[in-house]
Amino acid sequence: MPTALVTGGAGYIGSHTCVVLLEAGWDVVVVDNLSNSSEIALARVRELAPSGSLSFHRVDLLDEPGLEAAFAEGPVDAVVHFAGLKAVGESVEQPLRYYENNVAGTVQLLKAMQRHGVRDLVFSSSCTVYGDPEEIPVTESAPLGAANPYGRTKLYIEEMLRDVAASEPGWRMTLLRYFNPVGAHPSGRIGEDPTGIPNNLMPYVMQVAVGRRDHVTIHGGDYPTPDGTGVRDYIHVVDLAAGHLAALQALDHIDGAVPVNLGTGNGYSVLDVVRAASAAVGREIRYEIGPRRPGDVAAVWADPRSARELLGWTASRSLDDMVADHWRWQASNPDGFGSATLAG
Repeated sequence: MPTALVTGGAGYIGSHTCVVLLEAGWDVVVVDNLSNSSEIALARVRELAPSGSLSFHRVDLLDEPGLEAAFAEGPVDAVVHFAGLKAVGESVEQPLRYYENNVAGTVQLLKAMQRHGVRDLVFSSSCTVYGDPEEIPVTESAPLGAANPYGRTKLYIEEMLRDVAASEPGWRMTLLRYFNPVGAHPSGRIGEDPTGIPNNLMPYVMQVAVGRRDHVTIHGGDYPTPDGTGVRDYIHVVDLAAGHLAALQALDHIDGAVPVNLGTGNGYSVLDVVRAASAAVGREIRYEIGPRRPGDVAAVWADPRSARELLGWTASRSLDDMVADHWRWQASNPDGFGSATLAG
């Protein structure tokens, strides 16, 4: 069985990807510091994929001995790198924390890969590397220029990976620039469980629906979009997880560091999402229009053709699927993993 070391594997996208990898016959070694995730998610991953082999190391990427121990468990065939801080607004307020965690952490990860002869990497990048795009839909050849420190950490890591790939032969890296992950595993057992006030739209909407919050604050109602709210390419997290498996399977055909968009190719406004969620929940979800959020752009969605051509991957789930699955998760776990135990 091939072995994938998955950084941030207890997180939202990481846990769903672990399920997909285990179901596909991969052994998985998870490295996660649990700063914005829960070990309960991994217990449920094991429940959803009981025949697979999953081990866990509670390690920060800046902890070199701990990271070394995780690799030593191997041999590791490939790395899927999710670990990183990801809140746009917080990155504006705490840029140094983001550069240290995301960029310096990736440096340590690459050093460990070099020491252990691992040259295959799937990197969790972001559409934020495009900044405020000049043309939509966005292709991988679009100009790069992130609009906030979070996006710049992703952009700088991409540049670093390109430099590393150019410095010695054998590196095979896919830089997955994905758009806005939402939804949850259809079982309702794992899903998005942010710490504190959610920074992303869908968990905030669903926490309002389940009664944890009073209303959704929409950041900006005066953008140059059809209804004045921001437009994004929302993608089901299970589709996204399948994209990571496809990227691993396609590394045999990759040379160097290759960027690939993962998105649906469709743009939905914030109000579109609120309305779809209201329909899934069966009642209106209260919202208020607030000021724009620093670092946000008006509209962005993907041109997903490269993913289809290079990876053989296409998103298949609709916005209605996304909100239905996300609501199933939230309704079954009103406090996220907070009220659960490792036994259940």
